[in-house]
Amino acid sequence: MLTAEQLTALFAPDGALSANIENFRARPQQVELAQAIAEAINHNGQLIAEAGTGTGKTFAYLVPSLLAGGKVVISTGTKNLQDQLFQRDLPTVRDALKVPISIALLKGRSNYVCHYHLARTQSDGTFKTREDVRHLGKIVNYAKVTQSGDKSGLADVPENAPIWMQVTSTRENCLGQECPQHKECFILKARKEAMEADVVVVNHHLFFADVMLRDEGVAELLPACNTVIFDEAHQLPETASLFFGASTSTSQLLDLARDSRIEALSHARDFAPLPLACDGLEKTARDLRLVFKKQEGRMPADAAKDLSGWNEALDALDKQLGALNALLEKQGERSEGLENCRQRGLALEQQLEQWRDEGTTDQVRWLEVFHHSVVLNTTPLSIAEIFAKQIGGHPRAWIFTSATLAVKQNFAHYQAEMGLPDARTACWDSPFNYQEQALLYVPQDMPEPNSAGYTDAVIQAALPLIEASKGRAFLLFTSLRAMQRAYEILQAEFDRKNLKYPLMMQGEGSRNELLSRFREHGNAVLLGSQSFWEGVDVRGEALSLVVIDKLPFAPPDDPVLAARIAQISKQGRNAFMEYQLPRTVINLKQGAGRLIRDEGDRGVLMICDPRLISKHYGKRIWQSLPPFKRTRDANEATGFFTRQSPIAESQPAAADTATA
Repeated sequence: MLTAEQLTALFAPDGALSANIENFRARPQQVELAQAIAEAINHNGQLIAEAGTGTGKTFAYLVPSLLAGGKVVISTGTKNLQDQLFQRDLPTVRDALKVPISIALLKGRSNYVCHYHLARTQSDGTFKTREDVRHLGKIVNYAKVTQSGDKSGLADVPENAPIWMQVTSTRENCLGQECPQHKECFILKARKEAMEADVVVVNHHLFFADVMLRDEGVAELLPACNTVIFDEAHQLPETASLFFGASTSTSQLLDLARDSRIEALSHARDFAPLPLACDGLEKTARDLRLVFKKQEGRMPADAAKDLSGWNEALDALDKQLGALNALLEKQGERSEGLENCRQRGLALEQQLEQWRDEGTTDQVRWLEVFHHSVVLNTTPLSIAEIFAKQIGGHPRAWIFTSATLAVKQNFAHYQAEMGLPDARTACWDSPFNYQEQALLYVPQDMPEPNSAGYTDAVIQAALPLIEASKGRAFLLFTSLRAMQRAYEILQAEFDRKNLKYPLMMQGEGSRNELLSRFREHGNAVLLGSQSFWEGVDVRGEALSLVVIDKLPFAPPDDPVLAARIAQISKQGRNAFMEYQLPRTVINLKQGAGRLIRDEGDRGVLMICDPRLISKHYGKRIWQSLPPFKRTRDANEATGFFTRQSPIAESQPAAADTATA
């Protein structure tokens, strides 16, 4: 059993970490966090820990978990963080501590090349673009030499290239043990390595997909696991809601039609009705999307009933899926692929039937309309009871950590949402000197956020600061429409004022590409929406100004939010204070966290929303942020960039800093 004294010694200036990791320097917050995690591991406890940016939470949970013995599962927020943990942080700590542990990386099946689907795609020979053909050739060569089959190892083919969908498997179209190339399967190899490893790194999507579907290999790991650690744990409520519910999409139906057609041509060429039924399913799936015309977005299931043709299109889809399933029932035994299509078709038919059932009261039925598809969703009103059941049973430690979990150091919202009423909670502030390093600026005389010219006012208020900071700015928006409007205004203003700052916007490339260009320029202005509010790390002078247009309240017409608010209100509780406000605070803390990433960083956080000052809840919000020096004076805000930093010499950064 690891003691507090032993941990203190390991993190000490003359300890194992300092001796073996360049520039390592422990902070008191990091040591205390490590001690709290060790205690939870020792007693199979539940710990919810908020650790501010720069605490070094990764090392704080790695050291006690690696030394405690037993099997450890670490779940991260994104695949990028997964790779960073597996390739950099874990080996660094393991080598420093000189502990003989094995580590493994496990991702969802769509991240691994599938030999069967790769061969089928080659023989099928139908491609939409020449780029698909070129990418396929690279994947074929990669599959011959790679040990892991992980698509992230092939940098020459973008992760979002359409061809990946054809050469990887899904839960639905995997042939399992019936696959002719079962023995060479990269997924099975990754799962075998995970089963044998002491520490396994997964991601939240994989963890919850497996908890519910028992399909991704995590469920097999848990019985032998002693400790589960969720990094970026603020993302769990959203991710868990996604997987504790159910989704059926027109894309799945189109995939079924495509795969059934390919299998029919290979193994049932003499049975003409099958390809015709595939054509019929494809048409009705596309017709369902056409009901919405150019409309996109989320809506409650009941709202679709008012649309002309919706019920008829849904009935036609139902009927056509049933017709295809009847034919697959007759032909399924002719090949493993056709049998797989039969099982998928029956599952989709059942899912569609369940979605149409209006008798569910503890779930909300809703739709999401995309450019080419419609997704029919069912989401539980509360995940607390479901999650509490999942983590019950076998005694083990459960650690939940992030830089943003609490509201004014109160975790009640998170505990209620996740079903963790008895978990120990603790909070450690960032070690950064926010009073000297940063300024929180809320401009005066801003219009109300719902007014027509609000985005124009945001940009006019932000322009003097963008000039004073010489670019080097993130502008974060709560909607894509506001972001695009702001981009147009800035383009015109930069031209008018002859400002030469490179102007970039989310969507012009992948997030990694945009960040790389942003760092290289050193004076760029980048506009982003939701995907840039968290998980983005730009250190140094390249980022010195973060502008946030509005407090990030979720849209009140969001069907899941509306249903949850209605449920809380029915119980006589205050949905705004208990649910909406805490979520907004956590999201805002994530956006604000982009500014100060290191001990030498300096900058201004500009929050334009006047509600931060005018509303009774505003104080609760800004008191939950790091302890910035605050101002409403525009001259003081612009003057911040010309004043010499009192931190004359930047101290060496800790070897590990939180990326939340």
